Amino acid sequence: MFRPVLRSSTRLLRGTTPASFLSGRLAAYRFLSQEARSQIQKAVTSTPVVLFMKGTPDEPQCGFSRAAIQVLELQGVPQEKLKTFNVLADQELRSGIKEFSEWPTIPQIYVNGEFIGGCDILISMHQSGELETLLENNGVIPKVEETPAQSNSAAPAS
Repeated sequence: MFRPVLRSSTRLLRGTTPASFLSGRLAAYRFLSQEARSQIQKAVTSTPVVLFMKGTPDEPQCGFSRAAIQVLELQGVPQEKLKTFNVLADQELRSGIKEFSEWPTIPQIYVNGEFIGGCDILISMHQSGELETLLENNGVIPKVEETPAQSNSAAPAS
């Protein structure tokens, strides 16, 4: 899906010498093409929750991807509101998504097109309750209405 548009150009830094840059190693920056950036942007806004992961939800290929899927399941994210992309199936997507988000690791999660973070941030937000609030506020999961606690559940009989 992404392979043809993720071919990005590599640009060498001009005016640098190997000795002056990175201890004698020549460095290059990759820049996503506008077309590749557009394709990824379309992907991250295609569904309310988008997860770039290693493997699939049924067969995650790393522990972090497995943990991300488990957290989303614990939060009750419906399958129709979740889209996943297996970065192991497309090496260019794997590197392209890292450039797009400026985040070095996979998995990566987006909610309504906004980059949230990786597995560590997802778990931290889940533990603090922030993830539930984020998902509720973005219409991914229904808001849980708290019922008022009964103040006198054992009221004396009159």
